[in-house]
Amino acid sequence: MEVRQVDEEGLEELLAVAVEDAAPEEVMPLVAGPPGWTTARQDGFRNWHRARFPGLAGPLRESTYTIIHNGEVVGAARLALRDSHDVLETGMWLGRSHRGRGIGTATLRTLLEEAGKAGARTVVADTTAHNTAALGALRRNGATLIDSQDTVAIRAELVLPKELRASCEQAPTSSAPRSDEPA
Repeated sequence: MEVRQVDEEGLEELLAVAVEDAAPEEVMPLVAGPPGWTTARQDGFRNWHRARFPGLAGPLRESTYTIIHNGEVVGAARLALRDSHDVLETGMWLGRSHRGRGIGTATLRTLLEEAGKAGARTVVADTTAHNTAALGALRRNGATLIDSQDTVAIRAELVLPKELRASCEQAPTSSAPRSDEPA
């Protein structure tokens, strides 16, 4: 399993996976219009990712990655600066046919390493009580889960261990492939 920062070359392959193996509402912000992968939604998907090409140092302070498993693009992940330079938010999606294989857990582990390189001390994620796959990946990576009192929303917080935080002194976040053990 590896992640690569999304670039123009990988964007069309990522879009093809999304169109073939996911619903638009699973992988991108809402776009008005009829349901399905319309031309407007596909253009919206491309534009959303292109706006994040500059990465964490760019104006949106967000970086997106393709998730690659066994040489095949299977989904996308992101890291975004929020209120503090030592806190990053993460999220991801996987094509339906690639879910339930441990890829999300391995991807999150790799994203935590990338967050450490970027100087983060904490990574947060928002999900729902119904998203058992996300909750499992978060728990397996050591997240503290915080239930919302009045909704099904769950906030996850992952405090990076010192060895990951120390990695920020070794190298800046790069777009180079990141290999990890098999999922």
